[in-house]
Amino acid sequence: MKKSLKVLMLAMMALALVFVAAACGSQDETQTEPETGGEQPQEEQQEETDQEEAVAELEGEIIVYSSRNEKFVQPLLDKFAEETGLTVRPLHEADALQLREEAGNVQADIFISNDVGALEYLRMEDLLTAFEGEGVEAIDAQYRADDNSWIALSARSRGFIYNKDMITEEEMPKTMEDLMDDKFNGQFAITRGGNGGMIGNVSALRNEWGDEKTAEWIEAIKENAAGIYNGHGDIRMAVGAGEHAFGLVNNYYYHQQLEEPTNNNVGFIYPDQGEGEMGVIANAAGVGLVKGAPNEANAKAFIEWLLLPENQLAFVGESLEVPMNPDLEPPYAAAVKLSDLKVQKMPLKDLGQYFEDTKDLIEQSGLDLELR
Repeated sequence: MKKSLKVLMLAMMALALVFVAAACGSQDETQTEPETGGEQPQEEQQEETDQEEAVAELEGEIIVYSSRNEKFVQPLLDKFAEETGLTVRPLHEADALQLREEAGNVQADIFISNDVGALEYLRMEDLLTAFEGEGVEAIDAQYRADDNSWIALSARSRGFIYNKDMITEEEMPKTMEDLMDDKFNGQFAITRGGNGGMIGNVSALRNEWGDEKTAEWIEAIKENAAGIYNGHGDIRMAVGAGEHAFGLVNNYYYHQQLEEPTNNNVGFIYPDQGEGEMGVIANAAGVGLVKGAPNEANAKAFIEWLLLPENQLAFVGESLEVPMNPDLEPPYAAAVKLSDLKVQKMPLKDLGQYFEDTKDLIEQSGLDLELR
């Protein structure tokens, strides 16, 4: 009996050890498996890891031309340089037409634009080249070129920021056409004609109204405007300070003004939202791959790096635009997505068909492209 009891006890101890080992293994698996509910699938995680490893092997430099506000772009470029070790040479305040002038002696690898129209124009002029890298499927096909030579990453819409101490919501214009009304003479501010947002705005109106009525609109807003500024940041601060009752800007400038410690009693009107009206004018910022880029491998790696979710959000950055990727939440709570608005039906790609002629129409209608 004693021998049998001893054998039984040894067997029970061995079995207990097996259970302990199994429990530990189960606990380890629980700790290492990704949680569900917002975590990326394993395939997507592996894809991101592959992209990150690819950019880690880069060397040399990359030359980035950008027409986007420097304060939104430079932190992104600094992040890329830090993570890859590449030397990043930026040219801020670049114009899309500069790429055409340099076509015989290409200098840029990447072009970052605040206007899809400029990017599509460059593609149509054969100044961009196809991109076949990883990650493009994160952006809906309607927001990238047919050959992925440009990809839009953040969206915005046009509208009116207003000072609540000077004008009520009911008194504000509700459509773009309302700006032509003499009753708003001397009350609002606009940008110079060469501003990317203004070019996109006028191109969208040309698509909606035709050139004749659009030219009349340009002439009228120049006549009615109390101030013409270089950029939208100047307008939102002037409206906040009470220098103008309202101004025509991209919607994210409203959110920027709300974050100011003072002069933040402002509202915003998304125009043309009524029945039978055209819908809000939308545009997007994005990146293009320059044809003949001297550092093409680095340029392609930069785009793949940009398409990583955290870097798509870094592209949006402090601009307070809305990520084009529907799976990414905007970086601020008050964001209004395009899907929440009635938007003009014109595909954003069509802006490229109007880009160059729009600048001519603006000048011919009396609104200078540059401040004088």
